[in-house]
Amino acid sequence: MIKYKKFAGLILALALSVVIFVYRDKFTNLQGYGYLGLFIISVLGNATIVLPTPVVLTAFLGGGILNPLWVSIVVSLGATIGELTGYVAGVSGKHLINEGGKIQKVKKWMEKYGLWTLFVLAAIPNPFFDLAGIVAGATGVKVYKYFIIVTLGKLIKFGSISFLGAGLL
Repeated sequence: MIKYKKFAGLILALALSVVIFVYRDKFTNLQGYGYLGLFIISVLGNATIVLPTPVVLTAFLGGGILNPLWVSIVVSLGATIGELTGYVAGVSGKHLINEGGKIQKVKKWMEKYGLWTLFVLAAIPNPFFDLAGIVAGATGVKVYKYFIIVTLGKLIKFGSISFLGAGLL
């Protein structure tokens, strides 16, 4: 029974990613709802696994329109909540994870540098963070540690982006 629940968690995370990717243009309309809209866009945009969404652009534009400090906080918290789908996929599908390629590289970084890997990958725009979330879940990183370290990294990333938007727009 537990195996089926874990498999269901993995399927749910992947299905959510596909739905959000397909309807991503609809989510950008939420920007008109201020901070709440930015939060929802950020949660949904970061809930996808490996599929690109316009969250960075949302933080940039939001910083140019609203208070960039609050945009940074709101988007970072939303992003971290959204990134939990990768973490859950890792917890649910750890026995399905292929030990080769990029996942193995991220796993080695996690073994060598620990939570700093999550912090750095969350702080810089890159395509590897979803893999880091999956590896963190699969290797048993505590969810509260994951949430704190990822939020701090996202604050740096989205803080820089939203303040850049405030300065340029």
